Amino acid sequence: MSNDPIAPAAVVTGLYSSNAASRTPKQSMDSEVFMHLLVTQLRNQDPSSPMDTNQMISQTTQLATMEKLTNMEKTSVENFSLQMRAVAAATLGQTISWKDADGTEHSGVAESVSFAKGVPQVKVGEHEVALDIISGIGTK
Repeated sequence: MSNDPIAPAAVVTGLYSSNAASRTPKQSMDSEVFMHLLVTQLRNQDPSSPMDTNQMISQTTQLATMEKLTNMEKTSVENFSLQMRAVAAATLGQTISWKDADGTEHSGVAESVSFAKGVPQVKVGEHEVALDIISGIGTK
């Protein structure tokens, strides 16, 4: 072993490292992927013809816009989830109707609501009814 101050290529990390084994493919573009593309583009540009400043500002603006849209999507999903919970809670004490997988119609009074699954579950007797299959809500 030598005390060489230069680290092996596999140990080097940072903006310009290219350790392909540590990267996992992503299914959607996010700010990290966008920034990686921008840095790669800057690193591989022709020094005699660098990227136009206007183009660089445009790409940075696109990155900021994409981040805001991603945040808006997250907020929208959270709002929808809260709305489903509120509607499910409003069914308590109400008569609800639904069709099971066989197409048989059922109805009964909503006794409790569970938020343990992705879609709230309304308990009617021994049945756990997903909010999204309830076809009607009425008074007792």
